[in-house]
Amino acid sequence: MKGKILKIITAPSMPLFYRIVLVVTLLDLIYLIFLGASFSIFAPYKPKRLLMVEASISSGQGIVAHANNEFAFDLYAVLAKREKGNILYSPFCIFSSLALAYEGANGETADEIKSVFHFPKVDKLRKNFAIIYNDLKKTYGAYELRMGNALWVQRDYPLLKDYKNIVKRYYSGKAENLDFAKKTEKSRQTINKFIEKQTGGRIKGLIPAGCVNQLTMFVLTNTIHFTGTWKQQFDPEDTEEMDFKITPDSVVKVPMMRTTTYRKGFNYADLGNLQILELPYLGGISMLILLPTESLDSIEPLSARKLAEYKSQMQITKLDAIFLPKFEIEAEYILNDHLKTLGMPTAFNAKRADFSGMTNNEGLFISSVIHHTCVKVNEKGTKAYTATATIIACTPEMVKRKRKIFLADHPFIFIIQQKHNGNILFFGRLIDPTQ
Repeated sequence: MKGKILKIITAPSMPLFYRIVLVVTLLDLIYLIFLGASFSIFAPYKPKRLLMVEASISSGQGIVAHANNEFAFDLYAVLAKREKGNILYSPFCIFSSLALAYEGANGETADEIKSVFHFPKVDKLRKNFAIIYNDLKKTYGAYELRMGNALWVQRDYPLLKDYKNIVKRYYSGKAENLDFAKKTEKSRQTINKFIEKQTGGRIKGLIPAGCVNQLTMFVLTNTIHFTGTWKQQFDPEDTEEMDFKITPDSVVKVPMMRTTTYRKGFNYADLGNLQILELPYLGGISMLILLPTESLDSIEPLSARKLAEYKSQMQITKLDAIFLPKFEIEAEYILNDHLKTLGMPTAFNAKRADFSGMTNNEGLFISSVIHHTCVKVNEKGTKAYTATATIIACTPEMVKRKRKIFLADHPFIFIIQQKHNGNILFFGRLIDPTQ
């Protein structure tokens, strides 16, 4: 066969142009054969099996999504009682940051965190969190979504290898070493600058001065940056000032967007005391708006189950008009007391917290959970940024014990000896390892 092909190519009667075309075609064929062979060598398993694995576990995403949604409404109930005015937070950002803490917790500490966040069994949590994380990026061309976990560790701290591997494998968590003990302020600024960069410059100074100190051992951070374009954009020329009724007696003027031209209709339901509308972005993300007929009190308490019930009654409906105010809101919370109220006080207790899944050392506890979110909604779409920092510190007693760690990061003397008799064979002093 090989000889016949060569005879055809080298035949005097064949024009040069056709010879070139035939050679190129053969090279392409060889490349495809090589590509297939190389894929079979370097792929972790056959493509068919990979697809089967994905299909078998994709349904588990709902377990993690449900857990996150349950927590979302639990936290809303606490915030609604404590906060006046606007409320804004990212449940999945908080959920993700505390999942990293949960992976390092044991005993009562782990049980309480699991209860507050409705975490499923750890194998389902890990596997399906990873799927959701990847799924959020599948339609990346339709919207911009950046999400990332990071683990900031005191540089001389003995972090368990298993914990580091779990955070990296299932949560895409990048571990970085800092020196909270000797360079506290520089460490704080490093984390804040990282978060600022990850959120497009919108969230600056997430961790305030004093929140990290010489007792800080870990900072677990999560950031999410979302930019979405409405599937049906509002025309800026239709935006005009209208009344917005904060209460029946308090009215403010706001720029109100309006649309009347979406011929396909919107996912919508009128439930009497409530209208619920879904505004889709390009890609697989949308905004749900729950608009009570009277006041928010008339539809509360809200829950994940209630929301599912409302959504089940929605259907594609052609609306005569949609009015939505342009708005930009920002909020920051120290969530320590909120999470204690929801049922996880032990994690914040220096004497009782158990984070032995992170390290063999004792005395770790959560000192602060800081959360910051901002959202901007206009005619084109939505921009949203959020960050959470879970700061894990140690007790002063642990600091004293941890001085047993050997860190040769300055000049030292070294001796090579015969072990059985102490006979010195080599004696040295290291001042500069680079010379």
